[in-house]
Amino acid sequence: MPSDQKRPFVIAGPCSAETEEQVMKTAKQLAQKGCHMFRAGVWKPRTKPGGFEGHGEPALQWLKQVKEETGMLVTTEVATPAHVELAMKYGIDIMWVGARTSANPFAMQALADALRGIDIPVFVKNPVNPDLELWIGALERLNGAGIKKLAAIHRGFTSYDKTIYRNLPMWQIPIELRRRIPDLAIICDPSHIGGRRDLIAPLCQQAMDLGADGLIIESHCDPDKAWSDAKQQVTPDVLDYILSLLVIRDDTVTTEGISQLRKQIDELDNQVMDVLAKRMRVCREIGQYKKEHNMTVLQAQRYNEILDKRGAQGTLCGMDSEFIKKIYEAIHEESVRQQIEIINK
Repeated sequence: MPSDQKRPFVIAGPCSAETEEQVMKTAKQLAQKGCHMFRAGVWKPRTKPGGFEGHGEPALQWLKQVKEETGMLVTTEVATPAHVELAMKYGIDIMWVGARTSANPFAMQALADALRGIDIPVFVKNPVNPDLELWIGALERLNGAGIKKLAAIHRGFTSYDKTIYRNLPMWQIPIELRRRIPDLAIICDPSHIGGRRDLIAPLCQQAMDLGADGLIIESHCDPDKAWSDAKQQVTPDVLDYILSLLVIRDDTVTTEGISQLRKQIDELDNQVMDVLAKRMRVCREIGQYKKEHNMTVLQAQRYNEILDKRGAQGTLCGMDSEFIKKIYEAIHEESVRQQIEIINK
């Protein structure tokens, strides 16, 4: 939690501000561990009605008290212009926008309009669905309203597939966001990605290894009795232990030592491009044959054969079979496109 080289920038606090006692007890424990920024949800958008949806304005008074008594900065989620107005009234230092809100351009524009002219940091969680353009669009709406202190929060993406994660990390999306907007800070939310406290430590390390700028982690004085998301919250003591084990990579080391290896990568990439170009030429010849013999472009049996055969071959070569299948799915898509182009000429 201290801002030294051994630990990342961390925002910590409970999922929900449940009671004044719970908020103050958790905040004081975190402050003792060196935490500088406290988070708690005062408005909780639940998937279904009937659950605890937060105390609203009264809880903002508790956050104000946290700031006064511990010196920590305080942050909470806002989803409507009314939330923004109340957060400003109670001196909230940083606001964050949740995944459901960032997925809604109308809601984002309403927030942007409400924040216009206000000099306050705003963090934006990725939309629930894996849509990088929607995430960037949410950030751009805020930036267009004059908000310059922006950061992105990577909290994972909803999936129908059953996995160990509550929300799939899909690290390639925040990595692409970093490539597209290099100066934008990216904060990882391992609590919502994992959904289980035992996954927080490895997810934190993964985030650090991939160059995340910080972490936002749910911490509760008594997690098992939490009113929301109990399974993904940890005590301040456990959080302190997790952070103490993190290995923070040195991003100041020059890349001269791997320059020759990178040249090899470039040469291999050139060879891959040459092979792909040759493959597409053969595909176009196949497209011509299909046109002349009035055949359908898609041959499902052949496609399945390629995916199964190359997936198994990838495993033998030390690569994940699903990774290989994804590559060949993309290659097949381009092959079909080129064959359709030939047939329609």
